[in-house]
Amino acid sequence: MERTPEHEQLAQTVIKFCETEINPYVDEWEAAEEFPSHEVFKKLGDLGILGVKYPEQFGGAGLDFTYSVVVAEALGACNAAGVPLAIGVQTDMCTPALARFGSDELRAQYLTPSIAGDLVGAIGVSEPNAGSDVAGLSTTARRDGDDWVINGTKMWITNGMKADWVCLLANTSDEGGPHKNKSLFVVPMDAKGIDRQKIHKIGMNASDTAQLFFENVRIPKGNLIGQEGMGFFYQMMQFQEERLWGAANSLLFMDRIIDETIKYTRERKAFGQSILDNQVVHYRLAELRTEVEALRSLVYRAAADYVQGKDALRMASMCKLKSGRLARELCDSCLQYWGGMGYSAESFVSRAFRDARLISIGGGADEVMLGILCKLEGTLPRRKKEK
Repeated sequence: MERTPEHEQLAQTVIKFCETEINPYVDEWEAAEEFPSHEVFKKLGDLGILGVKYPEQFGGAGLDFTYSVVVAEALGACNAAGVPLAIGVQTDMCTPALARFGSDELRAQYLTPSIAGDLVGAIGVSEPNAGSDVAGLSTTARRDGDDWVINGTKMWITNGMKADWVCLLANTSDEGGPHKNKSLFVVPMDAKGIDRQKIHKIGMNASDTAQLFFENVRIPKGNLIGQEGMGFFYQMMQFQEERLWGAANSLLFMDRIIDETIKYTRERKAFGQSILDNQVVHYRLAELRTEVEALRSLVYRAAADYVQGKDALRMASMCKLKSGRLARELCDSCLQYWGGMGYSAESFVSRAFRDARLISIGGGADEVMLGILCKLEGTLPRRKKEK
């Protein structure tokens, strides 16, 4: 992937938006544990940011996925990672399957207004007892006349308190095994039988997160995305874009942490010199910068392969794994050089430390990425057959 002048123009538009429409308010939003997503998303929709990769007939820009990568990276200019996470859910986590497999009627009803910023979406996969183990979810959707009736619980749902609709994965049969008995649905959040409960977190505080309860929730049969029984495979496809988006979103974010650490350690004096003058510090920061650039190359290569129609599973899993582990390592190292100020809740690096920890958990934990990679390498041990 090469960054063209068009990519750069898009990136600067997003960065400017972060600096003027988000950063002045993030401290307030962090304290409130939510931000005005409908207001912010509408402004983004007016700028054409929410649908860069989606068809023009539904309000998108009709560009390829590399432009989504550029948007994700530029959102790293935000001073709190929770806001970009909420935006990424809208653009690259709850909408890909709808855009690709949904009926024209369903896309007109939900994708078009989501691209415009008039609706806020969420992705409903994880459950209290089924996070990374997608095959183990228990929420059900059963046919009843012209409706589907949904029962179950979804957990850790970003945008869940404010969402107008959720792209929900549910079991639609008891046959075919855990990979062939699931379907994806668009569920309007004003339907009867839905309850929401806010979840409090150690990071990503500006992003509202909810547990959702579904009790005999009825939705029209036309709210099924694509084919019945294909939900697991559709969600695995969505995960590829989600993981690439997440890795891209970490890049500028990590660069800024290094930048702020250089600035702070250059000004802070101890034992007759700046903290930055210590070789252990400036060597380490150079090493971390190199790691970020290596990840950037991996993400750009993966995005290029994805746009060319190549299987992105291996590369996306590598990007996700590396971004989560590097973000943890980088934030921890930089926080150490800030000393007591790094441990203060209000500092930029301490917020980054808290926010970055989610990368290794959400969208598939590190261990899931390792399992995928080992399976592709052929190095997983063979399971013994039960007697």
